[in-house]
Amino acid sequence: MLNTEKTLLKTEIKEYPLFARGKVRDVYDLDDKLLIVSTDRISAFDVILPNGLPGKGRILTQMSLFWFDFLKDVVDSHLITADIMQMPEPLHKYQELLDGRTMLVHKAKRIDIEAIVRGYISGSMWKELDAARKGGSNTVHGFKFSPDLVESSKLPEPIFTPSTKAEKGHDENISFDQMVEIIGPETAQLCRDKAIAIYKKAADFALTKGIIIADTKFEFGFLGDKFILIDEVLSPDSSRFWPADLYTPGKGQPSFDKQIIRDYLTTLDWDKTPPGPELPEEIAQKSVARYAEAASMLTGRTL
Repeated sequence: MLNTEKTLLKTEIKEYPLFARGKVRDVYDLDDKLLIVSTDRISAFDVILPNGLPGKGRILTQMSLFWFDFLKDVVDSHLITADIMQMPEPLHKYQELLDGRTMLVHKAKRIDIEAIVRGYISGSMWKELDAARKGGSNTVHGFKFSPDLVESSKLPEPIFTPSTKAEKGHDENISFDQMVEIIGPETAQLCRDKAIAIYKKAADFALTKGIIIADTKFEFGFLGDKFILIDEVLSPDSSRFWPADLYTPGKGQPSFDKQIIRDYLTTLDWDKTPPGPELPEEIAQKSVARYAEAASMLTGRTL
């Protein structure tokens, strides 16, 4: 069915200062709290494209809300409310704009590490392993992999593979020891233990719904002394979701994310630098439909 929702590319909430405008989210500063608005912007190859995916921000927000609740026995989150009418009164007039795509959250002290968990070998880790093998090694970032492992293989146990959090450009995969040097041993251990626990619970659940969570990334922070989950969680923007019924090791897998967009862009004469090309309506609609399909399968709700 055609998605006729109007695309929201940018917000301007004059009552509060802008804290950050990321690839997808507009974040406003409310003193000890933040207002996170998920727009419909879409990026590919680290470039924000001129047109977005209509309704994508609402889908991402509703997925995060589902997971925050599902995972609350594993780790607390920064979420205060997603109900506009429970937010400060100046925001009430923006209800139509913000409804379904907005979270009021505690302002936490962010840990500047991407906490990545992989249950399957894919993406950048597969590329690094493939390159290492050509040099005669099966070891990447301190992990020794089986020589029988092929692209998209399920790992014997999920592994924690952190990366730096780059404000611009690409994050860089690092070892756990390097992470300890950056944030200290206690915080590093907390990140690893909680990330793996979250992944295991979510991946086991997703499999019952027909989705493989191949890998995902989390962000953590501290609210006072409390260790919490922040940002978004387990969406197609931060995770690799594969349809379980089509899973075939030994190659890349079809996925519930913006792969449709990446595939289209690789057919163009574009050097992957700004400005990005505009997406045809058909590609945008197909891509947002994949996001909605994954959300519906996982949450049991039509989004």
